[in-house]
Amino acid sequence: MRVIVTIPAYNEEKTIADLIRKIHKVMKINSYNYKILVVDDGSDDKTANAAKNAGAAVYSHPKNYGLAETFISEIKKCLELKAEVIVHIDADGQYLPEEIPKLLNEIKNGYDLVLGSRFKGKIESMPLVKRLGNIAFSKAVSQITKVKITDAQTGFRAFTRELAEKIPIRSKHTYTQEQIIRAVREKFRIKEIPIYFRKRHGKSRLISNPFGYASRAWINIIRIYRDYEPLKFFGWTGTFIFLIGFLIGLYLAYLHFTTGIVGHFALVMLDVLILSIGLQVIIFGFLSDMYKG
Repeated sequence: MRVIVTIPAYNEEKTIADLIRKIHKVMKINSYNYKILVVDDGSDDKTANAAKNAGAAVYSHPKNYGLAETFISEIKKCLELKAEVIVHIDADGQYLPEEIPKLLNEIKNGYDLVLGSRFKGKIESMPLVKRLGNIAFSKAVSQITKVKITDAQTGFRAFTRELAEKIPIRSKHTYTQEQIIRAVREKFRIKEIPIYFRKRHGKSRLISNPFGYASRAWINIIRIYRDYEPLKFFGWTGTFIFLIGFLIGLYLAYLHFTTGIVGHFALVMLDVLILSIGLQVIIFGFLSDMYKG
């Protein structure tokens, strides 16, 4: 079983070498046929050099594209390197390389996607806004897939070549959830295992602004429902808009039977517009549901 351990990295010069050395140690002790690949997402420090010196192959983006694009590059490069199994682990050292064999053992047991769940294991430290965001994401994914997922955001996962080839990532915002949702729909076998999540040393670039992180998280949750449950998303949205129009219509009917409706032509036209928009959004939901991801 040829395993590629892949690490997305952006300005992780201080932690990347130590992480790579620990991965080498674990993989060698367990006699895996492996390679370590670092995808450097346009770092402006010496991340790439540190990774190469520690014994990893490095592929560098010309500029910073973000986590989703980096994950797409990881999968592409791993497939080019003939990986049979891909292990994804973050570069900040919060996930333990010593637990990689736990993921790979479940792959050997026949699972196609193995997720390291922080919420099933032990979390040393996690900011409240990030904890709440992760819980909300996982609940959304669980509702959509009808499969209990406790940690849809995890950056520690293993998956097979077949899954990587059959489920190319399309999303630029919700790639971790996309892989899970589409894996369930393609009838791949998925399992979560408990893992240890260490406290991050240094400032997190992901949540430097808690309010900004929270707003992005909720926007992405909306995107998940829009992309994977369009009938519910557009159906409820259209129904809400239509209900506003209906209430305005009731008000106009009240005016008609009491004081008369003279002088309310603009309101009548607005009501017709709102009702039409609501109905069109509902119809769009039915059409989108026919072609959902």
